[in-house]
Amino acid sequence: MSSVGSVFTLHRFPETLAVVRLGPGTDVPTWAESSSIFSVTATATETSLVCAARNVPTKARALRPLTAFAVEGPLDFTLTGVLHTLLGPLADAGISVFTISTFDTDWILVPQADAEQTGAAWRAAGHQVVTAVPSGSSAKGGSR
Repeated sequence: MSSVGSVFTLHRFPETLAVVRLGPGTDVPTWAESSSIFSVTATATETSLVCAARNVPTKARALRPLTAFAVEGPLDFTLTGVLHTLLGPLADAGISVFTISTFDTDWILVPQADAEQTGAAWRAAGHQVVTAVPSGSSAKGGSR
């Protein structure tokens, strides 16, 4: 099942986020866990966190401030090209991204300064951008 030509709804989250790089095997710090969006990816060479920017110590190696958009779903695992469809307009606009996927959806993080331009690029491509439902609710959606 292809998503090429598909129209998506993206939910923009209000919380300012950061991507933090920690050393390999590092335990997740308690300051990182208080966030509406929280993700940990650990490899043999690093541990990366996505968390609320407000919690990140100033000396931490981090990329911030970021705004998160979640693709409305759940997205079927047979879909292909979801990120291709959504990242093309951002690449054309010169907007850098950091992506993460969950079981239900894909998340696209962009520099906060580019968040409005991101929404405009997606709208111009026929997608819908809405404000995420606050407190405990999240966009549903799967990774491709």
